[in-house]
Amino acid sequence: MIKEIYFSGFRNLKDKRVKLSRGFNLIYGQNAQGKTSFMEAIYFASTGRSFRTKKNNEMIKYTENDAKVFVKLENTTNYAINLFKKEKKYYKNGDRIKYVDYIGDILAISFIPEDVELVMGNPSIRRGFFNYEISQINKEYLHLIVDYEKILKSRNRFLKEKKHKNELYEIYNEKYIDLCSKILKIRKEYVDELNRYLDNNYKTLFNEEHSLKLTYENFLNMEDVYDIDKNREKISELLKNKEIYDIQLGYSNYGIHKDEYIFNLNGKNSRHYSSQGEKKSIVFILKISEVELIEKKVNKKPVFLMDDIASFFDNFRKNQIIHYFLEKEIQCFLTSTEDLKIVGKKFDVDGGMVNEEY
Repeated sequence: MIKEIYFSGFRNLKDKRVKLSRGFNLIYGQNAQGKTSFMEAIYFASTGRSFRTKKNNEMIKYTENDAKVFVKLENTTNYAINLFKKEKKYYKNGDRIKYVDYIGDILAISFIPEDVELVMGNPSIRRGFFNYEISQINKEYLHLIVDYEKILKSRNRFLKEKKHKNELYEIYNEKYIDLCSKILKIRKEYVDELNRYLDNNYKTLFNEEHSLKLTYENFLNMEDVYDIDKNREKISELLKNKEIYDIQLGYSNYGIHKDEYIFNLNGKNSRHYSSQGEKKSIVFILKISEVELIEKKVNKKPVFLMDDIASFFDNFRKNQIIHYFLEKEIQCFLTSTEDLKIVGKKFDVDGGMVNEEY
């Protein structure tokens, strides 16, 4: 759990060191005062990424050249990120480390209004989301994805330049097949494990008569992708049959970058058939199911951050959700425009200044 956070030059926030509760942390105040920025700083320090933007300069205060976030855990381990317009520098206990070594040490799950795009948005949004979530608990997967992106770019370059008969292309192609084979298996296993929680949680918190399932549709159109050697054979065969097509297009049209994840509520694709309220509920259930999966896989409790809880749920469901987290004993950060009657630390954010209320 995060014991304290320090930030400077981060968005509109005034530089400050803040001690946090190991239970509930309520961040409240009027709109556009910095509530979400405070929570974003916590998430960014935990994960090395923002839930609002991919652009570094948007997180740096316009009067500054860089921003810093620092967190200390209960076990006294500390992590820091120095953010510049064109790079990020990561530190653990004062020593600089790579991003791949930073990710996964502090586990965090966020839930924000824009997350409804996980259901409504295009497939790349879902692939990016699940790539990160799997990487939090599986470093092997993280390295596979990083390698895959590099190999995909090289393979595409050879295809575009019509150098598919080059010996180096064959080497890249074999590596491409191997990476796809392993990633398919890990993705499928993750979805299968996540499904053990999704339906039960949806029934418990929202509607006991509805069923929720996440389906993993891979580019091979195969249900069973657990055998890596078999995957290699199928992928190799597919790429040979489609080689002329790839050459004509000038890029790789078959691979794990074409996979899709589909949320099915009562057997129907939620992207097309679920209401706006149901989509919000599906995403929330996805996030708390990830909490439970993380606990089981790595025996650690993740930090949970929820922005603007009042806009998502009515008072009844809001109270159910708060009770759920109380039972789980998870460190939570909630933002709201009103003072929720919960036991924990309360922070009033006004004009970028974070003030603890006593």
